[in-house]
Amino acid sequence: MALSRWRTLLRLLGYLRPYGWRVALAYGSMFAVIGLNLIVPWIVRDVIDRGLARGDRPFLLVAAGLIMGIALVRAVFGGLQMYFGEWLSFRVAYDLRNAIYRHLQRLSFSFYDSAQTGDLMSRVTADVEQTQRFTGMGLMQLTNVLLLVSAVVIILLRANARLALVALLPFPVLFFLVVRLSRTLRPLAHAIQVRLGRLGIVMQESLTGIRVVKAFAQEPHELEKFRRENEAFYRQRVTLVDRWVENFSTMQLFLAVGVGLVLWFGGREVLRGTVTVGTLFAFISYIGQLAQPIRQLGFLISRATDAVASAERIFEILDVPPDVRERPGAVELPKLRGHVRFEGVSFAYTEGHPVLHDISFEVRPGQVVALIGPTGSGKSTLTALIPRFYDVTAGRVLVDGHDVRDVTLESLRRQIGIVLQDTFLFSTTIHENIAYGRPDASREEVIEAAKAAHAHEFIVALPEGYDTRVGERGVTLSGGQRQRIAIARALLMDPRILILDDATSSVDTETEYLIQQALARLMRGRTTFLIAQRLLSVKEADLILVLDRGRVVQRGTHEELVRVEGVYRQIYDMQLREQERLAAFHAPGSGRWPWFTKN
Repeated sequence: MALSRWRTLLRLLGYLRPYGWRVALAYGSMFAVIGLNLIVPWIVRDVIDRGLARGDRPFLLVAAGLIMGIALVRAVFGGLQMYFGEWLSFRVAYDLRNAIYRHLQRLSFSFYDSAQTGDLMSRVTADVEQTQRFTGMGLMQLTNVLLLVSAVVIILLRANARLALVALLPFPVLFFLVVRLSRTLRPLAHAIQVRLGRLGIVMQESLTGIRVVKAFAQEPHELEKFRRENEAFYRQRVTLVDRWVENFSTMQLFLAVGVGLVLWFGGREVLRGTVTVGTLFAFISYIGQLAQPIRQLGFLISRATDAVASAERIFEILDVPPDVRERPGAVELPKLRGHVRFEGVSFAYTEGHPVLHDISFEVRPGQVVALIGPTGSGKSTLTALIPRFYDVTAGRVLVDGHDVRDVTLESLRRQIGIVLQDTFLFSTTIHENIAYGRPDASREEVIEAAKAAHAHEFIVALPEGYDTRVGERGVTLSGGQRQRIAIARALLMDPRILILDDATSSVDTETEYLIQQALARLMRGRTTFLIAQRLLSVKEADLILVLDRGRVVQRGTHEELVRVEGVYRQIYDMQLREQERLAAFHAPGSGRWPWFTKN
């Protein structure tokens, strides 16, 4: 293994460190089993040379009892070895899964902007499983092979050096084969794990977007795409098995050669009287003891390389630092009033490609700020800087005079309610979805929030009301229903700052009106950032910021902005001017309705 792979292996084995006494019991039991196995051939040797050749019946009885006792003790230690070996395997896998999931929860939004869910799932499941197979029993079996080979070599050399050298002639070739196999299997194992991740990506995307697939009748395309990836994965697995079988067969051949050499050379020595029959039998027994471990060696090396390849993919995730981290000495943010100030804020997702440029504005507690502008103008990005989903590239964002980078993330985010443009619900009950930000909320508080978001009526009409389980991502509900539940979830937190990212985009006009009426009442005393495409949603805002290409190009109230030329006026002309003119023309009591007669 290269140095980096050794480091990966040692880092993986570091997960065994907290379980020292269990490791000691497992490996102590293994050493006992090895020692007992090494004693048996010498007992048999003495049985042949002393008990049988000399007719020593008492010794035969003692030897038989000794072998049965060894078998009993070996069974006990073998059971301990297997139990603790498997326990360590599952425990390390448990710790790795927890470590990965914990780290994934800490990683910033920027990581998920490019990460693929299917690949992450593959690392948490398939890669952890590969490491599990090795860290417990796999490592013990590999250690067992190395210790057994070393012990047998020493014993044979001490018993009869000439015969031992003959018996061990094939072993340099076997060692070469093992090294070559290790170098061959490692890149193949890594490529297989990467391919498995890609297979997971294809499956995850297809199943997540199954409605789009069916809507466009693309099932054959998705099947073919999956078949190609699955076939590539299959071929890589077959290639790995081929390499392993080729080396396994060669190892078997050289082991047979070793036994043949011992029989040929040792048999001649027995005929000359320089080696006893019992010693020759002991040599053959020791070579036989090596046969199974050597046969396993290729498999164990394959398992080790699989584990190292998987561990590399796991540590790639664990080594990704969160872009947004709490500074040392970050303070707990007190209860907010909702005063927000941007001072010369610029931001770029990737260096050299800014999406926000030198933005400055101030929002007083309780004000409603509307953000409008073309798609890609930076509206959502701007609001994402307030809860510190990303860190500014330049400038600073302050809440109640505190730079958001100087306070703890938990104390900041628990006081900010957010309804994202892409509404996400968990596949659990409606009650639990609404109470997600406040799990301790009572049923009455949940119902009150649902009523405020005009969701209560459709919820109680469901088969199990608030205990109805929604499908994955809330798929069993309409877009408007999901949006209202998301609004209720944000409102239940009673946040001091409320961010509504196009929160009414998925509802009809009537529902939008009802939600706006509820929000108008519930937003009192809160600072609200409202992102909307329709001017009807932003007309009553205290401040409207018009963004274009990451810059604030206009600011003011609706009345102020419609009186000047600019982006806002253009949007107003397209969306509202004609509607307002017609509404005024046909207003009740104006006498302009052809069928209207005033009493």
